[in-house]
Parts: sequence; structure tokens; C-alpha cells
Amino acid sequence: MMNEERTFDEIDLNILEILQGKARIPNAEVARQVGMAPSAILERIRKLEQQGVIQGYEVRLNPANFGQGLVAFVQLQVTGAVDVGQQLMDIPGAQEVFQISGDNSYLVKLRVTSLKELGRCLREDFAAIDSVSNVSAQIVLDILKETRKINLNQ
Repeated sequence: MMNEERTFDEIDLNILEILQGKARIPNAEVARQVGMAPSAILERIRKLEQQGVIQGYEVRLNPANFGQGLVAFVQLQVTGAVDVGQQLMDIPGAQEVFQISGDNSYLVKLRVTSLKELGRCLREDFAAIDSVSNVSAQIVLDILKETRKINLNQ
């Protein structure tokens, strides 16, 4: 679901840019960089969280340290009006699930341990969903850029 676009003042944009760079930055350091009192910065951050602008904070782990270096994008065609989104979200290794336009109905970013695990996942996890009529996968050879940052300079 898309949220309605809203406008932000320069201070909010500056705070958001700082937090995107380092989410664990101390509030006092954000205040120093912005040139405001820490209490005012804390209030702005809380307001941005309450409004759903800031959706959360998460640690990014290096997948290679856990043997999950293989990334594949799986495209699925679905027949009928059955919503399979939740079933796709429940598949272990599914990092992102998108409902898309065009010939395919869903696109899933999948992170697994090996080609063998990818094959098993395609055959067992995806094929087990009744309304899935076709599954194809593209294997990522190299990740050149991967980020969740939003461009705030537009």
C-alpha cells in the first residue's frame, strides 16, 4: 500500500539523511550536526516515527557470514484470484515480495545457501502453492549496489 506523498522541511530532511547514514547515531550527535537542541531533535524523530515516515531500525548482517551468499529473483505466474502474497512471504529466505504488473504476478528476492537449496526451494516451496502456474528464477552473479536508502534530494 502506498502512502500519500508529503512535504518535509529542511530540518526533517537533514535528520532523515543522517539517520539513513547511521541509524545508531546518538541523538546528541544528530542535534550537533543539525544545530538544534537534543530535546527538539528527539521530538522531531518521535514525530517522524509516529507518522510512519521512519518505519524502524534494523541491523544489516553480512549474508556471507551465514552461508547465504546466493541471491535469486524468482518470478511467478499465478492463476485465479487467489492471493498468494502471504504464502510467499512465509518462504524461508524470501527477503522481498512484490506483486507486479505484466506477464508475471509476483517477484521474490530470495537469499539461499547454494544452487542445491535454490532448486529445492523452487521445487518444494514455490511449487507447493496451488495457484502458481509458472516459476522462473534469475541468479544474481554479483551485487553492485544494494540499499534501502531513499533519495531525499528530489
